[in-house]
Amino acid sequence: MSKKDKTLKAILDFILYENPSTQDEIAEQLGLSRRYVTQLLQPLVKDGIVKRAYTIDLKNYEKIAESLGDYVSPNNNTGNVLINDMILNMANHVQYQLETSFDAVLEYDIDKANKALELDFATNNMVEKIRTSVETILSIDQHSEFSKSLLYNEIAYDLERIGDYCGHIAKFVINDVYEIDTNVLKKLKKMYKTAQKMIRLSIKAFIDGDTDLKDDLMELEEAIHILQSKSINLIATQMAESSFDEKERSNYFIYLFRVIKAFERMGDISVEMVDVAVEFHDNIPRPTTPRTFR
Repeated sequence: MSKKDKTLKAILDFILYENPSTQDEIAEQLGLSRRYVTQLLQPLVKDGIVKRAYTIDLKNYEKIAESLGDYVSPNNNTGNVLINDMILNMANHVQYQLETSFDAVLEYDIDKANKALELDFATNNMVEKIRTSVETILSIDQHSEFSKSLLYNEIAYDLERIGDYCGHIAKFVINDVYEIDTNVLKKLKKMYKTAQKMIRLSIKAFIDGDTDLKDDLMELEEAIHILQSKSINLIATQMAESSFDEKERSNYFIYLFRVIKAFERMGDISVEMVDVAVEFHDNIPRPTTPRTFR
């Protein structure tokens, strides 16, 4: 493979897995000049293989892959595997978004809180790319099971919902003027660690087909609900001892309840994702009754 083809391979890999928004981002991350990136991508953009900003048309993907000789996308270069990689990349991004949001709370750092909110734009962009890729696979692979392929969209949507709840945590720092009580913060730290673990396990269940992890998820969900109850009781005690003459103090409790609810909803969504994994891999339909009514 020529040096030029190796560079193009690196650019295509970056577009597939890192979801860049601009050519400047591609150039900066790969240590290339923007002019050279433009030169290599221009023919592919013109042919509709690469679309702004920036996706790859899977319908034409094999053509360019063949022209690069021994270029092969990791794990067999199949559409489903590609989307699995996109799902995994999105999950890692959302977990980083959650980490950044909670670090902002721990450090009472408004800059980190704003960064966490900015990360949500990339999360939303990833959902759209996964949806587009699923549509492409369905259009070119007549053997794809329609209902199963659409489950990829559900996982992406669930991850986007978790990203939205990360925003609730970040906004606590931006909107409020009080730091969290030490005892409440201890409970929140445990909820954060539990939510992170639940997200990780639910994605593993979907990607690896390890649906036996559902039992672990159910135990963790019970744990996060117990932590939620204890946190609310602590806050209720603080509210009883506080005067609501100050509007800011009243808002503090409202925003704090949203943080607790955000962690609880992340746990519920993680269980919903493992239910999707069970349907995807074991062909067992999910319950039609919403979780809040079960």
